[in-house]
Amino acid sequence: LALYFHIGEREEKCIIEDIPSETLVVGNYKVQRWDIHKHDFLESAPGLGMFVTVTSPSGEVLLSKLYGPQGTFSFTSYLSGEHIICFQSNSTRFAVIAGSKLRIHLDIRVGEHFLDESAVQAKDKVNEVNVRLEHLIEQIHHVTKEQDYEREREEKFRKTSEETNSNILWWAIVQTLILISVGIWQIKSLRDFFISKKLV
Repeated sequence: LALYFHIGEREEKCIIEDIPSETLVVGNYKVQRWDIHKHDFLESAPGLGMFVTVTSPSGEVLLSKLYGPQGTFSFTSYLSGEHIICFQSNSTRFAVIAGSKLRIHLDIRVGEHFLDESAVQAKDKVNEVNVRLEHLIEQIHHVTKEQDYEREREEKFRKTSEETNSNILWWAIVQTLILISVGIWQIKSLRDFFISKKLV
């Protein structure tokens, strides 16, 4: 997931990421500030800091930390579901100059284990192949975990659909029984009325 968004000074912005359990999430971000003279975002934002907060589906705070204007954060999910990742800038001396406008570039990678290329190059070819194999195995485990999570979500959705269909069926049966009962009662009432008036 790679995106950018705008926030105001001290404004909090949150995104929701659906993540399987026991999954590593790594995020890279960069803050740019608006320059009212150049009418553009400056390449860097010295002096700015960014509070990053991550909340699990159960409401547990997995990460709450102040970073600089550019940084990397990571956390591991313990529950499957929607995790809330929030960003908020700290107050700075640029608040008036910047016009309280910031741009956040964000790149989030779910379940990816990065290879240290310098470490790989420093070892011989056999070790390089071993490291790359381990990396591939980790990626396969992540794909399997992702598939299991999707299967679990599909199972929940199927159960909900079946319960809804069952409720609709029973409601239709009840409505039919009510209509039949009302019809029989009306016929009986008309018959009693005609008999009382000696029309039958």
